[in-house]
Amino acid sequence: MKRYKAFLKDYPHIWTVLYFAVYISWFVWLEGRANQPYHVIHFPLDDYIPFCEYFVIPYFLWFAYIAAVFVWLFFRNREDFYRHIIFLYSGMTLFLVICTFYPNGHLLRPAGFTRDNLFIRMVCFLYSADTSTNILPSIHVFNSIAAHMAIVHLPDFRHKKWTVRCSCILCISIILSTMFLKQHSCVDVILGITLASAMNQFVYESGCLVKAHDFVGKLVSDHRYLSPAFARKIHGPAKDAEV
Repeated sequence: MKRYKAFLKDYPHIWTVLYFAVYISWFVWLEGRANQPYHVIHFPLDDYIPFCEYFVIPYFLWFAYIAAVFVWLFFRNREDFYRHIIFLYSGMTLFLVICTFYPNGHLLRPAGFTRDNLFIRMVCFLYSADTSTNILPSIHVFNSIAAHMAIVHLPDFRHKKWTVRCSCILCISIILSTMFLKQHSCVDVILGITLASAMNQFVYESGCLVKAHDFVGKLVSDHRYLSPAFARKIHGPAKDAEV
């Protein structure tokens, strides 16, 4: 119990992890509707992109990539962690909302394989575990860009060029894998990149978060009855940000 209380004291932002319970439950419900009528998403450029089973490696590395960045930020940098989850959770929630009201699908998966190897078997497993519905925009693309942007803006990695370069290579490989494995159409990828670019501008470039932080600080300062302790925590950093 003491260790538990100490952990909560050191990492009070643990409550943010509860979002994944909501996301997973919602996503499982969406996958349960895979047999319902859907709209086929296709773009002429898709026909010129060949299937390549070797891209299954970066596709699966996505899970480790997203988890590693999330956990690193959680334990090492709370401020950047909050920026990252605002980026991450906003896109993931929008993805769920779009897929709820606009069921979609992409039917250009290979009907069969003429060769058999480890990578083909991994692709078969992927196809059986992940349907070709609920794909617009590509959450693989969006989350990969979110993870890379977090690394780019993280002070710990600012002078570690190879870390940033490796992250960039992995991010691009994951984006390409969604198309070369026929998991996504170019439309899904383009929309994922567009959404991620907009969130990157909002979270890291525009200064909107700092302005919002400053606004909350002034609000709490003028209404101390809300919570003196909360006011001290929020208003102090907001003043510093304003200066």
